[in-house]
Amino acid sequence: MITCLILDDERAAINILTRYVNDTPYLKLVASTTDVFEAADVLKKESIDLLFLDIQMPKLTGIQFLQLHNVTCKVILTTAYSEYALEGYEFNVVDYLLKPIPYQRFLKATEKVFNQLSQPEKLPASPAETTPEVDFILVKTEHKGKFRKIELTDIVYIEGLKNYVSIYTTKRERIVTYIGMGELEERLPARLFSRVHRSYIVATNMITALDGNEILLKDAPRIPTSGKFKEDLLLKFSKQFIQTK
Repeated sequence: MITCLILDDERAAINILTRYVNDTPYLKLVASTTDVFEAADVLKKESIDLLFLDIQMPKLTGIQFLQLHNVTCKVILTTAYSEYALEGYEFNVVDYLLKPIPYQRFLKATEKVFNQLSQPEKLPASPAETTPEVDFILVKTEHKGKFRKIELTDIVYIEGLKNYVSIYTTKRERIVTYIGMGELEERLPARLFSRVHRSYIVATNMITALDGNEILLKDAPRIPTSGKFKEDLLLKFSKQFIQTK
């Protein structure tokens, strides 16, 4: 049973999450509150596995709450503003829920917590079980028979244009290669790159902010994102919250 605490400044939002928790067999609500100090006190006195935390609150934001208190339990952020979800990058955040929250999306997030808490800690793999990761790609250029080696760390973003793509690098180069976006996406490691639009792939570490339906990159134009691409990007960041711990 996963014990839960809800912290949100809106009672209506608490009521929805309370109903969702009560409808989910593996969740148990220990407390809910609109007060950040009361929530901090519950975390100290009770054994809490999962905190549902609103980002936008009047006294403290959810991020400030995490900064001030040693929150060791799993955290799911709740917000009406998707651009704030990336602010939780450095904390033990499992997922974010965008208000209004559908139960299906709530269930997906809590199942992720359930799976993480249920899995035994893995032992480090032996050298024989690990394989070195490729840190570059070879692409065919516009010159016949010529291939170009591109270091993955040099790629800022990739733009798809009909039957070819343009690869933009940190060296301010534009490398054109005749390959489909889907094929190139498969060749790039998912932990380093994100498909954020049907015409764009970006290097995740180059992202500096999410502004509405646009992504801001280091020394690069704004890149559009929306719909499933935007949701997948935020989910990827949510997974990295855990991996970086």
